[in-house]
Amino acid sequence: MPGDARDVLITGIGLVSCLGEGLDAHWNGLSAAKPIVDETSFAPYVVHPIAPINFDLQIPKKGDQRQMEPWQRIGCYAAGLALDDAGIKGNNEILSRVDMLVAAGGGERDTAVDGKILTDLRTAENPKRLLNERLLSDLRPTLSLAQLANLLAGNISIVFNVIGSSRTFMGEELAGVDALRIAARRIAAGQSEIGFVGGAYNGQRWDILLQLAFGREALKAPYQPVWARGAGHAGIAAGSLGAFLVIESRAHAEARGARVYAKLTHIDAARCRRDVDSLEAAISRMLGDVKPRLASGELAVLSSASGAAHATQAERTALGSLEGIPVRATGSVLGHGVEAQFPLNVGLAALAISRGGLWPALDPTGFELPWSGTLKQALVTGIGVWRGEGLALVEPA
Repeated sequence: MPGDARDVLITGIGLVSCLGEGLDAHWNGLSAAKPIVDETSFAPYVVHPIAPINFDLQIPKKGDQRQMEPWQRIGCYAAGLALDDAGIKGNNEILSRVDMLVAAGGGERDTAVDGKILTDLRTAENPKRLLNERLLSDLRPTLSLAQLANLLAGNISIVFNVIGSSRTFMGEELAGVDALRIAARRIAAGQSEIGFVGGAYNGQRWDILLQLAFGREALKAPYQPVWARGAGHAGIAAGSLGAFLVIESRAHAEARGARVYAKLTHIDAARCRRDVDSLEAAISRMLGDVKPRLASGELAVLSSASGAAHATQAERTALGSLEGIPVRATGSVLGHGVEAQFPLNVGLAALAISRGGLWPALDPTGFELPWSGTLKQALVTGIGVWRGEGLALVEPA
């Protein structure tokens, strides 16, 4: 049957992570089920480092690269990959109409300067005066600008001439969910024809690891897959990654002859109280809403579970109601990339649908079931560590 003109189709995917860049690198890396982890650079904490990238390939001007922080370079590079993949990079007529929605954090600290100031404050005769002087003299002038969340969208506009509307969302994992949810609903409602959605995260940062450690949520070595991080060894292995998606209406995609990976059929978001029972109920409610659409034997779940104790426990319990449905926690291989995690998993779901398969389980607990057959549906979860829950259904176009 022909699809509806307002169907939301995924036509471009750009991914960057510890596995490398592009779709084949991620499919092959996930299929190999061999996580790339670093247990020494930020010991005792575990991180999934970004693969070596030649940023010149997507960001040719060195001046553009210099004024970006690492997370912005990662995101900008992934954005270029997605635009290339969709076949619209350099097409100024289309780019002038692209509605861009970016999920972003609040920038990166200069940890070397922070550490030196804190050390000197311990022996300063006048700590307040020293702090004021050092903040004015030691911090580079661009640092305050670099803390602006909307600079990722700004840099994408500068580098790739994406000059349609632009919106930036903040709010950890839920930012990634809502960016995609709103972009998809605008297309479905006829308010937009083509959207560009994604985010980026640099997990190789002492300031981020310090925050996780203060919350007792940073995974310490040795590495374990997400579902195996039980009592006494729970925690998040931060991942450096970028993910962008091009989504468009069926009518727009067909008019330009676009290649289509999959259809984004359903997307939901919630924000419950953050105790285990409330979170489990919120996830169960979202699963219940989408269950009538699901086909047994052709479905898998791509989980964005982070390894954080309470959130991961609640998600595992709720997913247990989908008896016999294989689950894959991509964080076991890629780490957790907060704002970028949900767009990345939706991109991986679209890739899996287009290839009709699923990568092997990476879970010694047996929660991730084996898979055989042809994949026709993928549920994507996005459960925030502190706030926000999301769920998406991806299907063949």
